[in-house]
Parts: sequence; C-alpha cells; structure tokens
Amino acid sequence: MQQLFLLQRVIDYIDFHIKEEIDPEKLATIAGYSPYHFYRIFNKYIGYTVMDYVQKRKLQFALYDLVQGKKKIIQIALDYGFETHSGFTKAFKRCFGSPPSLYKMHCPISLPQKLDLLSLRQKQTGGIVMQPKIVHKRAFEIAGKTFESDIEKVFYTRDAPAFWEQRIPPDEAIERTLYDLLSPREHGEYCINLSDTDSQDKFTYLFAVNYDQEVQLPDGLTRLKMKDATYAVFRTPLVEAEQFVPSIKGTWQYILEDWLPQSHYEVDEIVYDFEYYDEHCHDWEYEKIYMEIYLPIKERMEV
Repeated sequence: MQQLFLLQRVIDYIDFHIKEEIDPEKLATIAGYSPYHFYRIFNKYIGYTVMDYVQKRKLQFALYDLVQGKKKIIQIALDYGFETHSGFTKAFKRCFGSPPSLYKMHCPISLPQKLDLLSLRQKQTGGIVMQPKIVHKRAFEIAGKTFESDIEKVFYTRDAPAFWEQRIPPDEAIERTLYDLLSPREHGEYCINLSDTDSQDKFTYLFAVNYDQEVQLPDGLTRLKMKDATYAVFRTPLVEAEQFVPSIKGTWQYILEDWLPQSHYEVDEIVYDFEYYDEHCHDWEYEKIYMEIYLPIKERMEV
C-alpha cells in the first residue's frame, strides 16, 4: 500500500509539471527509490514505462489544448516539450494512431481527469485507464446468439460486464460457428445486453459479429440494428489472461464512477452500450490482452 501512495505522489507531480521537462531520476527521488527499483515498481503498477507514461500524459493534455482551438499545433508542441512539429506529430501518431489534426475531432471536451491509483487498484483494472476516444458510428447491423440467465434488474451491458465470458458453455464454439455462418468482413465480437425495463427477472445477452454479407440468417440467430450514435471508446489496460475479466469489470466501474461524473457527457440511454473483442484479446497470440468498451454518450445538459 505504501508503494501505491508513493506512486500517487509521482503521478500527481507529473500532472502538476506536465509542461516542464520531467527527469525520470527525479521521479525516483520523489518516490524514495533507486532509479532501477522505481522503474520496475512503476511499470508493475501503472502498466507503462516511466517515460512512456509521461509522454502519453503530455499528449493527453496537449489534446485538450488542441480541442480549444486557441493555439497552433507548433505552439502546443513546444509547450509540452516537443522541439518540432514533426516530432510532436510522430509521437502523437504512435500514441493515438492518427495525426493531431484528425484525432482532435475524437477527443473528450474536458481535461484529462486526475488519476486515483488506490481507486483503480480497488477496482482491479490492472493498470491505468487512458482517456477514451470519442467516435461517431453510423448505424450498422450485427447478428448472433442470445444467452439467458435468471438475474434480476440487469438492463445494460454495463450492469454485468464480461458476463458472456463466464456464462457461455465452454464446449459451445459459438465464435467459430458465427464466423462460419455469417462470414463477416472484419474480425470482432460484440457482447450486448438485450434486456429491457419490462424484463426484470431475466438477463438476455447477445454474442454477435458484424452482419454485413448477403447471407440468409440461420435459424436460432438474432439480428440487431445498432443505431447511429456517438460513443466514448475505452481500452482496458493490458493484462495477462487471468486478470482479463476483473480488468473489464474494473474498467466499467471506473467509467461509471469516476470518468463519467467528471466529464461533460452523460449516457445516451436510447442506444445500446457494448463490449467489443477482437484479436487483441487472444491470449494465445499476445502475452497481454485488452478489449474495448463502447459507451453511448451525449453532451450533458447544463442545469
């Protein structure tokens, strides 16, 4: 526990000095460890190397400045310690997968929230949950198989995260079956709760893939049209397989208890939230795995 409090001091220091040059050895001194020991502990609890985390955090704050539209990209780059426009853009693309000019359209409209390491540990997220990407998805269709269980008052996917992981019979190869029957163009599975407020005594979960080919829907499968919507897309921290389900549950808890109340958004209740799993959750391919959570949002109405 003491290590966590010391690391919180380091995390807070980084945010407070985010526009300054940050020396990793000074961070080690703040934590009271030798650099070697500090780097190991930081990576263990945070899930990133020290300077990788520092750069990602700088870029998250830079994103907020970009969204404000008051400064040119080169000025923002210099503010956060990047010497050139190209250097900032390269670092940005490595971190977020697209250049600043494009990604700022998918950025939360609020500042990066303060990270509470003790709270994240209690939620068992397995590491730091970074700022979400805000994306707009046009209406699309999925199809799959439903599974039911007698659980009361479960109305949203977020009420029972990773439920399918625990309840789909292990001998039922539903994933392979869906790909064979529907031949979706892209790999990826959706897990969605189809229950409504009138069905308070059971829980209906849909395990599905994209329904984007001209194939007849086989008997026993359910087709669902997802509405046009805006989502906050969160990645769970990279964890080993045995931590995966607790990490998903903890990330949902973080989103609903920490991120959402402090953001400028509220849940768009007329749209399904869902969990999305692609090849990055295959523990036979990757040493550490993650998935994505799609939370439908709209800007909060100020009272």
